[in-house]
Amino acid sequence: MKKFLILYLSPVPARQQMAQATPEQAKGGMDRWMAWAQQAGRAIVDLGGPLGDVGATHSKVVGFSILQANSTDEIERLLKDHPHNRDVGGSFEVHEFLEIPGMSRGKAVEPGFEPAGR
Repeated sequence: MKKFLILYLSPVPARQQMAQATPEQAKGGMDRWMAWAQQAGRAIVDLGGPLGDVGATHSKVVGFSILQANSTDEIERLLKDHPHNRDVGGSFEVHEFLEIPGMSRGKAVEPGFEPAGR
């Protein structure tokens, strides 16, 4: 299976969205996310969460998830009913994790490891 990084984009920063939401709106949003997560099931590697800008950056990236699937078509089907599609101006960026020749993904770096060229 392939892994994909899903970036959630919005013109409104996540901090602002969360600060302006009423408790009812926040609960409704969480309920939609949990319903989608239940439907996505084993495709979810990491449900992720909201992201906030640091310093003077002004990114449209407001959150992330890591999903797994056999193809990009499968990912597109998973995201079709995603609650982020309901947000005004909400969109996605989908990035496939690529294998690096000679490196095993998920393997811990040994203590004392020094990158080449340093």
